[in-house]
Amino acid sequence: MSHHPVNHPARPTYRALAGFIGLYLVIFGGLAAAKTAGGDIFAQDDTRVLWQGVNFASAVLFGALGVLVLAGVGLGRNIDVLINKWLGGWFLIALGLGSLALQATDVNYLNFDPITCFVSMVLGLLLLAAGMYGKVGSEEDVEAWQRARLVL
Repeated sequence: MSHHPVNHPARPTYRALAGFIGLYLVIFGGLAAAKTAGGDIFAQDDTRVLWQGVNFASAVLFGALGVLVLAGVGLGRNIDVLINKWLGGWFLIALGLGSLALQATDVNYLNFDPITCFVSMVLGLLLLAAGMYGKVGSEEDVEAWQRARLVL
């Protein structure tokens, strides 16, 4: 996309931010899986890890998404940009807003509470920012982006 900066000066900072988010998700998923192991996979109880409502299904989901973010950061080459954009939007809309709408119902299969929804939205916004400013390209890509920016 021509309106996304290429070789932004803060790119390493955003890549590190995505790495920290992936690390947080892996640690959180591991702690939650350890606490909820042996129980019902989709339990809807008061189990909390780091003040967030969890069950075994949400623990596995967060851990897997954290591994995916870390793999993208490790691979680089704009693969991380694609992963961060998609997962950022998914965290924001599906996990954040979707779970917020379903939390007081019997369909709350991931056992989210308002704090978990809020954390998912914040992580989604941060991953989206990392995806928007993490693009790497050649000098020709930078010049094309500058020309497109001047036209707009």
